[in-house]
Amino acid sequence: MANDDVREELATVAASLRAYLEWQRDTGAQGIPRRPRGEGAEKATGYRLQATGSGEQPVPAPVAVPAPAPVPVPAPVPVPVPVPVPDLPAAPSRVPARPLPIVEAEAKACTKCPLAETRTNVVFSRGNPHAKLVFIGEAPGADEDATGEPFVGRAGQLLDKMIGAMGLDPQKDVYVCNIIKCRPPGNRRPEPIEVETCIPYLHEQLANIEPKAIVVLGNTAVAGLLGTKLGITKVRGQWKLYRGKIPVMPTYHPSYLLRPSPQQVEAKKQAWEDLQAVMKELGLPPKK
Repeated sequence: MANDDVREELATVAASLRAYLEWQRDTGAQGIPRRPRGEGAEKATGYRLQATGSGEQPVPAPVAVPAPAPVPVPAPVPVPVPVPVPDLPAAPSRVPARPLPIVEAEAKACTKCPLAETRTNVVFSRGNPHAKLVFIGEAPGADEDATGEPFVGRAGQLLDKMIGAMGLDPQKDVYVCNIIKCRPPGNRRPEPIEVETCIPYLHEQLANIEPKAIVVLGNTAVAGLLGTKLGITKVRGQWKLYRGKIPVMPTYHPSYLLRPSPQQVEAKKQAWEDLQAVMKELGLPPKK
């Protein structure tokens, strides 16, 4: 009976060991932990011994799970309070023009371009600065440079006849000036830099006069005032606008009308038609 008891005891231990090893495998453990001796063995191994009917069997001790760290709560973001913006005064669209005598005095003392070295006189204007109609030519010629007044030579005499045919007085009813105020040598066409330098004086003249209509004479005057590259034959007889508000009628320069050519008769007829359109714009009675 003693041998049978031993065999039975060994079978029980083997079964327990087999179960333990299967449990180790299922839990992913490797190896067989050695049983420490003495007190504190449970703390050292992380196992506790549990008595069973067939002896003591190590059972894993409960593992302490650390409490989750508190999640920081972001501070509330302050909502910006809109700050009222004060109304700003509207910027002026253009700098106010200086009084005409001041503009004229500056122009007559001007040395901004090389034409100041060759001129005899600065040619500013003639006529009535309160007129409803302004005539603008290209540049002074030899006669104008000598006298200091625009349109006093042959072209000026024809212009006065044209103005008289409209029923107007050349001195009292119109204002006459040029794109540039100094004579180019040899009566050549003004250079672009000369026009660019001088034309601010013309803009101030027109800002002071505030005419009801403008007649612009010839290619250079049309290009300078309206900024177009089209020739006078392409734009004459067609109303344009100066700075979006003042009607402008382009037509032939009187010097062109004096030049003998196959087109002279037709050009004079067209120029008169252009002036009749100006008269209608100003409410003047028609003339034949």
